[in-house]
Order: sequence, then structure tokens, then C-alpha cells
Amino acid sequence: MTRRPLSVTPASRRQFLAWSAGALTATGLAATGCSAPESSSGSAKAAGASPSAKKLTQIGLDYPFTQIPLYSTLVKLSTAAAKKHDVELLTTSDASNPDTQASNLNTWVARKTQAIVSFPMVFEATESIAKAALDAGLIWVTYGGTLENQSADIRFSFRESGTLLGESAAKWADEELNGKGKIAFLVDNTIELGRERTKGMIDAFTKLAPGVDVVAQEQAIDPDTGLSKSNALLAKHPDLNIILGITDAAAYGGFKALQQAGRKNGDRKTFVGGQDGSAPSLLAIKQGTFYRASSALAPLDISNAIVDVPLAVAAGKAKPSVEVPVKLIQRGDTAEIDALLAQNG
Repeated sequence: MTRRPLSVTPASRRQFLAWSAGALTATGLAATGCSAPESSSGSAKAAGASPSAKKLTQIGLDYPFTQIPLYSTLVKLSTAAAKKHDVELLTTSDASNPDTQASNLNTWVARKTQAIVSFPMVFEATESIAKAALDAGLIWVTYGGTLENQSADIRFSFRESGTLLGESAAKWADEELNGKGKIAFLVDNTIELGRERTKGMIDAFTKLAPGVDVVAQEQAIDPDTGLSKSNALLAKHPDLNIILGITDAAAYGGFKALQQAGRKNGDRKTFVGGQDGSAPSLLAIKQGTFYRASSALAPLDISNAIVDVPLAVAAGKAKPSVEVPVKLIQRGDTAEIDALLAQNG
């Protein structure tokens, strides 16, 4: 998850929307609709607008969250994957700022970077930039969701990821808490990826563990927010048993909050779990702490998709989009944890 996007404030979001609209006016391009992205990658209406078969020599990877450990891993692995195809991998430096991201993407479009793989911070506003790319004959691949205007997308089994984690926690609650206790969810309702993971996580858990009280659903995708929100929750509910996160980063913040509150690492009545398979969470699972599960993605799978999907579009393949598989990792999955940690390197 991997990582996931940081919260975008309403003011920043409005600024980004205004900026994007202004950029389009300046280049004489028609504005597109600003509806939320569709849930199905098959709805990408601009797939037919992709360039005809041609050799790619450049792929631009626009991943705005350069401060998280996953970023350097993805760049390293994607660069190696691109090199195998004699393709140069370019990167942006967005600093988790949607205005900077818009500026960098528009620069790439103006420079006619052959293929752009972008994780939009504001999906609605990025539609106009993606359309500009397609109109310029470029390849646009949406990372972590689906846009109306795109050549293809890279998705991460969003709903399945949340469902696997919710099911795991519910099974544990039934076995260790006799189906009772308190749970808090750290969620994300800002983008398709977050909404789908959130729904899968909450639906699966509440269906299978109806006797556990849901005390909160808090927006949190990064460790600092996860920590502060969990501290506030523990002030109200010191007997909180379970924290499930939309990302491992947020859940790890909850894990630290519980530790700081005095919860022992081996506490039998506590369960923390997240999604993405980030290294600190995997290590905590391996060490047998109450961080018990992660719906994990393999960085190598994602990095290969960053290169393979644009190449598939350029080659004119009928279904170039990819859904990266996810797998639940729990205590005892030592070999798989070690393999994932090696990829995170």
C-alpha cells in the first residue's frame, strides 16, 4: 500500500481542481466531466483512443508519496523491470502535494512522455490531464483506481484485500473473545481504492462477528494519523480489542498507540491488522506480537505491472489492465514474510 495517499484537505482539493481547469484552458483543451471514478476498469471509455502499436522507450512513473518506504522499492524494482525492455523509467517528485502533481503531469504531457503511469491524489481533477494525454497520443495508465479517460489501469484487488482482513479478525474474535469485544476501523473514503478496501473490511467483519461493538470509523491512512486517532480512541475505550487499518501504515500507528498505552506485545486479547504488506507490519507479525495480519501485496508484482501494462497498451493487446493479487499474511507465514521483506529490501 503500500502505500497509500495522504489526506487531501478540502482547500487543497479546490485549489487543485481550479489549477487543472486553468491549465486546460491555457492549452485549448476541452474540459471533461468531474465525476468520481467508476468501480470497474472495463468502463474506461478512452481505451480505444490508445496509440497504435509502437515501441516504447520511456515510461513515466508518477507516484506522489515519495516519503514512504514503498516508493524507493517501487522505483528500484520498476527501473530494473524497464531496463529488461530497453525502456527508460522517469519519475516525478510531487512531495504529496496535488498541485505539484498536476504541474508535473502537465509537463510530461507537454513533453509528450510516451507512457504515463500515475497514482492520482485527486481522481476527479486528474481526468482532465489524462484526457489531455490521450488527446496527445500518449498512453495513460491509472495506478490504484480507474479513470474515465485512460488506456488501462493497475488495481490491487481492493475489495478482496479488505475482505480477507475482516474475515481473519472476525475468526480471531470468535475464538479468542467468544465473539464479544470492541473494534475500531481506520478507514479511507477519499478514493476508490480506499472505499473498496474499507467496505470489504467492515462488511466481512460485521457479518461474521456481529457481537463485537464497532466503536469508531476514523479516516487514517498514514502512521501519524493512525497513532493520533488511536490515542484518542483509547482515551475513550481503554479496553479496545481490535484495530483494523485500510493501510498497514495507519494500522501500525494504532499498534504503537496500544503499545504506548501499556498493551504487552503478546497480549492475547488484542488484534491489529492492516493492508499492503509494509515491512514494519510484516516484522511485527513475524515476531509474534498482537499485530496479527496483513493483506499483503508483493512489490515485485506491482513493479512489473508498472512496466508491463504500458507495454501491453503499446503492443495493442485487447485487455492490458492488471489486477495485482493480494494474500493474507499471518503469524507462522515465515517464508512468505521473508520473501516479501527481501523484495522490500
